[in-house]
Amino acid sequence: MVSPRQIRAARALLGWSQQELADKAIVSLNALTRLENGKVDSRISTLQAIEAALTKAGVEFLSAGQKGEGVRLLDPRA
Repeated sequence: MVSPRQIRAARALLGWSQQELADKAIVSLNALTRLENGKVDSRISTLQAIEAALTKAGVEFLSAGQKGEGVRLLDPRA
């Protein structure tokens, strides 16, 4: 599952505001804000919706390994 840091980084790569991501993932802005700030353990369905919206926009999530977690933009035109 993606981490709050990865979500913030993915939004930055896309140039999206929290409101834009919330709209595209069909989740509440409040839920996204609390998730990104690490203030709550979100529902799995919320995380899945956010991850799906970012993946659809061309973001690839890199799992934590020896070099750490990360994100990259597969299509820079997104």
